[in-house]
Amino acid sequence: MLLVSEPTLGPDEKEALAAAIDSGWITMGDRVREFEQTFARMHGADEAIAVGSCTAALHLILHALGIGPGDEVLVPSLTFVATANAVLYVGARPVFVDIESGAVPLMSVADAQRKCTSRTKAVILMHFAGYLADREEWQAFARSKDLLLIEDAAHAPGVKGVGTFGDAAAFSFYGNKNMTTAEGGAIITRHRILSDMIKRARSHGMTSNTRQRLVSRSPEYDVTLLGFNYRMDELRAAVGLVQLRKLSGWNDTRRRLSLHYRQRLAERCPSVLVPFKPSWVSAHHLLPVVLPAASSRQALIEELRKCGVQTTIHYPPVHRLTFYQDRYPGVSLPNTEDFCGRELTLPLHPAMTPADVDHVADSLAEGLRASQPAEVVQA
Repeated sequence: MLLVSEPTLGPDEKEALAAAIDSGWITMGDRVREFEQTFARMHGADEAIAVGSCTAALHLILHALGIGPGDEVLVPSLTFVATANAVLYVGARPVFVDIESGAVPLMSVADAQRKCTSRTKAVILMHFAGYLADREEWQAFARSKDLLLIEDAAHAPGVKGVGTFGDAAAFSFYGNKNMTTAEGGAIITRHRILSDMIKRARSHGMTSNTRQRLVSRSPEYDVTLLGFNYRMDELRAAVGLVQLRKLSGWNDTRRRLSLHYRQRLAERCPSVLVPFKPSWVSAHHLLPVVLPAASSRQALIEELRKCGVQTTIHYPPVHRLTFYQDRYPGVSLPNTEDFCGRELTLPLHPAMTPADVDHVADSLAEGLRASQPAEVVQA
């Protein structure tokens, strides 16, 4: 089965893990710090903060920025549910914003304008599929409304410009991302005070960690703010350091495969829409396509599986999930709903070859024909 995503792990990662185990220090220590420094340099930042997940990163950012009860945060519905969940974690209210269109499935500034109230304090901007949103447009919007601007950059590690939009950015290293630490995440912020607060909050609000106390030979510490256990360990950092060395090459492979997809899909499946322009700045995390309105997505998924091709969807709209629909009934986002009803994610990862892309495109073309409703075929 050709999978939608596939982590690239091998002897280098095994060697790094063994070295971390042999060191005798497996909690947050020197490898985590080296990982943070390497990740920061890659993104042109002074420092990064490694945490246990992108969800933890979003929660820490909102917590450190003082977002809380009575506040509203603009969020996309076209995202993984954690984006909205993190807003609830701090007691604020997520307000769902529509996407621009099927061709540009990123948060709409125009709809964000309409959703602003006197309680709106921040916006979480998600770089869907790895394609960066318009930085100048969103910075201007945030300034005009006096809003905090946060990037959900789970899909976009290693892309020039990511992490520079606003107050902070959250990254993911989950197993299906462009690079992985199995579970893990990171935060980039260029605000020193915010960075210091986040670093303390990720580890129970303590003024020093275990490694620092060992080096200083003093067991004393204080707790100065409410914190959490959102640390990254040495094992994941060891894997992450190896993955970081390969990320640029992997992202370039994804770019070339994405361009090949666009060419083949245009030839074999002209009725299928591939979002974004080919030149759009992206980490090419996903290869989403929008199916013709008349096609049956589930039937197509089954046809592709018969051809050895796994597919999935990104995402079911968050505002239509039972928990959120019950909590915030009556939300209508027509562009998001149309996109999510017809989106299909095709395989894209560095282990693929152009021949694999050809096979997916051919299988999709055959599947579209096989999955058409009978009345469409007769017409």
